[in-house]
Amino acid sequence: MAKQALIEHRPWLLASVAAAVAYYFLRDNPLGEVWLIALKGAAVGLLATYAWRRAGQGLDGAIFVLALALSAAGDMVLELDFNAGGALFLASHLVAVAFYLRQRRIRTTPSQKLLAAALLISTPLVSYLLSLKPEIALYAAALGAMAATAWLSRFPRYRVGTGAVLFIVSDWLIFSRMGPVSLEPVPTYLIWPLYYAGQLMIATGVVQTLRGERTVR
Repeated sequence: MAKQALIEHRPWLLASVAAAVAYYFLRDNPLGEVWLIALKGAAVGLLATYAWRRAGQGLDGAIFVLALALSAAGDMVLELDFNAGGALFLASHLVAVAFYLRQRRIRTTPSQKLLAAALLISTPLVSYLLSLKPEIALYAAALGAMAATAWLSRFPRYRVGTGAVLFIVSDWLIFSRMGPVSLEPVPTYLIWPLYYAGQLMIATGVVQTLRGERTVR
């Protein structure tokens, strides 16, 4: 059974990684805007498909798939309209917060709570300092809440929690392009790898936990 499941579902992960790598190397290629947008969206879109096939049954799985799907849509729309794409990511973070709040860890140590509070506070603060834009700080408040609730959730922190932190760092690099201090060429090279690695870690960490529980039952 385990081998059969691997055969059936690993291709979605491999296809997702392939799309992410292809987009990274072809994004400046005259392939055509529509094709590049579709390729970009496919990276996280295939993660959403993987999550739906592996753990999409039930309310919790559906909420998580929705969060990934909104991120995939945001990836594509960002290429056309930054504000509209940002709105989709904001919605994705809010859905993810609702999901992680339903998956809270029963016991958390003071240090874990302290780090979650640091993520909640530092994410919008650093975002504002980098961009000097209040609307970016407002968006980043939802981003920080997503990371904080992910860190306090029952999912493995070394994957889901760390993935959320990589998501934050990726967005910080985006915001650095808006402010007075340029960090180039770091954003050009690292925004996409950090973002995708974060999403991949989150998706696999959540799915394996939810799937494992269903298998036990």
